[in-house]
Amino acid sequence: MPASETLSSRRFDKIANNFATSEVHRSSPTMAALHETLGPQTGSAICDVACGAGHLALSFAEEYPARLVGVDPAPSMLESFRGLAAERQVTVETAQAVAEELPFPDASFDLVVSRLAPHHFQDMPKAVGEMTRLLRPGGRLAVIDLEGHTDPVIDALNHELEILHDPTHVRSYTLDEWVEFFQGAGLNVPVARGGQAESRTGVPVKRWCEIASSGAEAEAAIRRRLAEAPEAHREALGIRQEGEEFFIPVRTCMLIGVKPLSGVR
Repeated sequence: MPASETLSSRRFDKIANNFATSEVHRSSPTMAALHETLGPQTGSAICDVACGAGHLALSFAEEYPARLVGVDPAPSMLESFRGLAAERQVTVETAQAVAEELPFPDASFDLVVSRLAPHHFQDMPKAVGEMTRLLRPGGRLAVIDLEGHTDPVIDALNHELEILHDPTHVRSYTLDEWVEFFQGAGLNVPVARGGQAESRTGVPVKRWCEIASSGAEAEAAIRRRLAEAPEAHREALGIRQEGEEFFIPVRTCMLIGVKPLSGVR
């Protein structure tokens, strides 16, 4: 398949509208925390990698960035991004590409972001290296993504649920692993927060599966797996039960890395 495509991009190309309308992707406590931590981005050149429908990129629009770019391997996702931008009268640029091969010169952006997508990346060190390459000295890389668990048994349950939910899921990394990826790319890491959640109340399994078009068989398997899992394991993943329904918090971690000024680490 072309370098600009992946198995996940082919899948998401068919369900882009699900993400354009997804309440989980549109906003979250972690997105709000990211904006508060980063501060205003007036005049910044911003690139959203694996942007999906562009919710994170567009959340910066009111801060008057100088340039707002969305990159995604799925054409329909980019179409959704352009559509949402047009509705809000925001000027954006788009590029079809994978995170491991970003089509921009070195030092092109002040801020590179990626949210709820890196767990699909095939080569994380290469992807983080590419995103870092795009940063100007002093620029920042911000990532919000699914968080793996440090307990291998609980992490195995988490991985099983994610694969049922989305077969193109690769891996949810722990906070420590993310810090290693950032530092390996030469970034300083002043912000590394684990134990975050994209939904305060939790997303019902039914809705969680609707967003990803998991299918009835996968949804039933998720429910069975959750029902048989020890309550302590569900609690460790922030999953709660009310009656017959389970609620998924969409556990994440948030990191901000800073590219050193020349000769400064």
